[in-house]
Amino acid sequence: MQIIQLTYPESLQKTTIPPTVAALGFFDGVHQGHRAVIGKAVEIAKKEDKESAVITFHPHPSVVLKQSIETVQYITTIDEKAALMEELGVDRLYIITFDKTLSQLSPEQFIEHFIVNLHIEHVVAGFDFSFGFKGKGNMKNITEFGFTNFTTSVIDKVELEDEKVSSTNIRKALHNGDVSEVATLLERPYHVSGIVVKGDQRGRLLGFPTANIESSDEKLLPKQGVYAVQIEVNGTIYDGMANLGVKPTFIEGETKPSLEVFIFDFNEDIYGEEVTVSWYEHIREEQKFNGVDEIVAQLTKDEQEIRAYFAER
Repeated sequence: MQIIQLTYPESLQKTTIPPTVAALGFFDGVHQGHRAVIGKAVEIAKKEDKESAVITFHPHPSVVLKQSIETVQYITTIDEKAALMEELGVDRLYIITFDKTLSQLSPEQFIEHFIVNLHIEHVVAGFDFSFGFKGKGNMKNITEFGFTNFTTSVIDKVELEDEKVSSTNIRKALHNGDVSEVATLLERPYHVSGIVVKGDQRGRLLGFPTANIESSDEKLLPKQGVYAVQIEVNGTIYDGMANLGVKPTFIEGETKPSLEVFIFDFNEDIYGEEVTVSWYEHIREEQKFNGVDEIVAQLTKDEQEIRAYFAER
């Protein structure tokens, strides 16, 4: 898959771009609803012997449009999003820089620049996709701006148990620690990747050595607590238990949570390695203990519960 970064005004030559079917959207999470949009674009492209593309944006529009927001944490980072697009069979991924200039384009300017000029002959988007200054363009009026170069398909909302599958609902589920619900909405476990770094090695002294994982600040993490997880290390997947939190038994006043994973049946030096944690079940809240014996007793119980969880899956 080819990845192309665009900033308005771009200078791509339409004559060098093959006829394309494109899915438009922000696609944070690449959840079931997003997959319906992207899958339709890939399907039409194959049927019509054209190339498929996804047009997305970075950073999130709220960073530009809301002065009170400086950063956004994403369900999928831009690299994760690209990897998922490739898995879905997309030929090209256009990442448009969302800045103040882009936010002020009229719907007509947006269409001319990022649909017509990119040789897009068919546009696929969700029913709620909007574009142009103040979102004045949408999938109801997209064909009313005087352009006849392309046709459109609109994908209706995807629902589970009468509720729309949305990035907002995924964020709520992560905030509540309901990672099993997140897996249902995404059609895959929630993933967090990062580099294994040296920690305080307190877990080793307790008999529960952990891999301390430093993830991107842009990655949205679940609610703090203890979880049943799997971790991929050098291509091999292991069961484990993760603690995401501020370790209140040992540290006072810490606000930034750290991610530690006790990897079952594993004893290798993996400092500096990139690993991926898949989240399956919230086991309990993080808590403050009265002493080492109490900690070890609870961790032993957690391990037993998580081993049983994976044995029953």
